[in-house]
Amino acid sequence: MASKSVMTLGVRPLSHSFIGSTPSAIYLGTNSVCVQQVRHRRFPKFVVRPTARRPWHVRKWTEKRDETLDASNEQFVKEVIIDKYANTASSPLKDGPWERHSYLRETRRSGVLALKLGTLLHWKKDGTPFTVTVLQVLDNHVINYVPPEVYATYPSHNPHQGLRFGLQVVGSLSCDPRQFSKPYNNLFLKAGVPPKRWLTRFLVTPDAAIQPGTALDVNHFKVGDYVDTQGRTRDYGFQGVIKRWGMKGMPKSHGTTKSERKMGATGGGGDKDGIWKGKHMPGMMGNYLRTMYGLKICRINTRYNLLYLAGVGVPGLPHTFIRVSDTVLPRKQRTEEQMSQVSMPTSFPEDLVEPLPEEIFTDDVFQFTEPSLQLEAEDS
Repeated sequence: MASKSVMTLGVRPLSHSFIGSTPSAIYLGTNSVCVQQVRHRRFPKFVVRPTARRPWHVRKWTEKRDETLDASNEQFVKEVIIDKYANTASSPLKDGPWERHSYLRETRRSGVLALKLGTLLHWKKDGTPFTVTVLQVLDNHVINYVPPEVYATYPSHNPHQGLRFGLQVVGSLSCDPRQFSKPYNNLFLKAGVPPKRWLTRFLVTPDAAIQPGTALDVNHFKVGDYVDTQGRTRDYGFQGVIKRWGMKGMPKSHGTTKSERKMGATGGGGDKDGIWKGKHMPGMMGNYLRTMYGLKICRINTRYNLLYLAGVGVPGLPHTFIRVSDTVLPRKQRTEEQMSQVSMPTSFPEDLVEPLPEEIFTDDVFQFTEPSLQLEAEDS
C-alpha cells in the first residue's frame, strides 16, 4: 500500500480549471487538506476534511495590520468607514426595487441566516408544556443574485434542475472591513453594504429574486409557517466505537486486559469473510451539515428579531449561525389563505399598514400577559 502512487490509491485528480486556463491544482496545495482513508467505497475512496478554503473561494481574512495607528487615528479611521457605508448614493436600491410577483405553489423564496441562542419552555393554552428553540435574525442583507442562466455554468449546479432556480447570496453580521482581504470586500460592492461575517446562498425561483442591498428581518416569515433549519453539528473529532456508534465494548473482568472499549471482531471467515461495506469503526465524528425539516414558528418578536421554533432538534451549537428557509415538506406547505399573505419576495417596510406588535403568538400558545386562571362566582 505504501509503495503505490497517489493515483493508484484512487485520489481523483483536479484536471479541470476553475479560473481561465490555469490548472486549479496550483490553487489547492498538497498540504491544505487532511485525507482520511475509508475502505470499500466506490467514490470518493477518501473522506477529505478540508483545512483550507475551496479553490473557487476568495481569501477571507487578512493579516495586514497598520502598527502606526494610535488612539486618535483609530477613531478617525472608524469615522471614515461609517461615513463610507452610511452614504446611500452608491446603493443599488436608489433606482427602486425590482418587479414583485405573487406567491405560487412552485415558488421558492430566499431564506435568512439566524443566530441560535438556546431553548426555552412554553405552554399551550390547555397547560401542555413544550420546548422551543430561539433564533435571532441578525443584520441580514442580500449580497447578490445569480440568474438561472448564469448559475447553470457553475460547478455546483445540478443538471437535473435545469433553469428552474437561481442563486441568492445572503450575508449576516456586518464587520470592520479592515479584518478582511480586499477580494472579499469586493464581493459587497454591488450590494453597497459593509462586509458580512457570514455568507450563505439559497436556491430561489426567478419570481422570488430579491434585489442586492435589501435588508431581511424576522418579518420575512409569518407565525404558523413551517421552516427548515440547517446547521453544522458539534465537531467531536476522532472518536472510538463506544462514543461514535454506542457499542457495548468488551467485558470489564475475567481476564480482559486493555480491551474494555474495543469493538471486538471486525469480520468472520468462510464465504462472508472480510470487512463489509459500512462497517461501524472508529473515525471522525460530527461536523456535518444536518437539516431539520418542518419546524413550526410559534412565536415572533419583532423588536429583537427573534424566531421561536417548536422543538429542540435545530442542529448546531449555541451562538452558531443557522440557515432558515421555507419548508420543502409537501404536507407542511401553506394553505390557499396563507399563500395570499406571504410577503413576496420579502417583507418591505412600506408594506406595513400599521406597526406590528412586539410579540406575535399562534392561537394555541399561551401568552404571558393573559390570566392563567379565571374564577367565576357561583349563583347563590
